[in-house]
Amino acid sequence: MKNILLPLAKGFEEIELVSVADILRRAGVRVVIASLDAHKRVLGAHHIVIEADSALPELEMDHFDGIVLAGGYNGMQNLANNELIKLWLTTFKQEQKLIAAICASPIVLDKAGVLEGEFTCYPGCENEMSMQNKTRAESAVIKNGNIITSTGPATANVFALALVKELCGQAQAQKLYEELQMPSLKAYL
Repeated sequence: MKNILLPLAKGFEEIELVSVADILRRAGVRVVIASLDAHKRVLGAHHIVIEADSALPELEMDHFDGIVLAGGYNGMQNLANNELIKLWLTTFKQEQKLIAAICASPIVLDKAGVLEGEFTCYPGCENEMSMQNKTRAESAVIKNGNIITSTGPATANVFALALVKELCGQAQAQKLYEELQMPSLKAYL
């Protein structure tokens, strides 16, 4: 069974965090939602409180196969300012473990020095990054080596399915794609 860390920072984007946790768990991935400190009840960007499974300082890096960062601008800032998050990211980059970020959180990857090449993020967030050796692409999801990035709340399910594909294979991702009724999506507006 694969183990993924999903850090929970005040101001996180609720859709992104819950979609990733839910879809990865449906795929049989162990997802640990970890607050940045001992406060396990964390307020999201849209005033929804999520309770963490544990606190980041209590966890051991070598027990995890990857880290996934939800967005939300304030959540991203809290992640970017956390030294343990930076340590996890740089270590996982060196060990070629999965690193993933959605919405504003590719900024965290940039600030930790692990983002290079092609990526995607919420439009405009690239303006807060050093764009040397980087190219922002207009795509829902970009896989570049061991790093997967995604655009924002509307792409959260597709992002989560890309993570399932990476961790569990194409067959499991396709199965969930169909179970979640993704083929029925059509432009409504």
